[in-house]
Amino acid sequence: MLYFAYGSNLNHFQMKKRCKDSVFLKKINLKDFKLTFRSKYRAADIEYKKGSFVPGGMYEISKNDEKKLDLYEDYPILYQKFYFRYYGNKIMTYTMTKKTKFRFPTERYLNIVKRGYKDCKLDKNFLFKVLRSLS
Repeated sequence: MLYFAYGSNLNHFQMKKRCKDSVFLKKINLKDFKLTFRSKYRAADIEYKKGSFVPGGMYEISKNDEKKLDLYEDYPILYQKFYFRYYGNKIMTYTMTKKTKFRFPTERYLNIVKRGYKDCKLDKNFLFKVLRSLS
């Protein structure tokens, strides 16, 4: 199964520790969505926004990996699954069930995400621009 990561799961070490069968394939953009951070956990989330995009990483994951991600993402309480098509391929990601207001991420969480941006060769300036625009 294909999985799209956009927050802490971009971090290759963390993803491999959690999902031993996972394989990072490439970086991609999810069109018509924007990145934000919310909830009491101050975690990454995506929401619909026409004309915007969210950079992320595409992984191949096993059914067992998906079950582990479901636990980590507190599915279906905190996050729900969202499916989209990318060049004909069905890809799964998670989006928060409650769209609460923006909450600046903790330094620890943000460092994990920044490392993930580096691991996936994403532009960290995009992340900083998002945080500046939301705070």
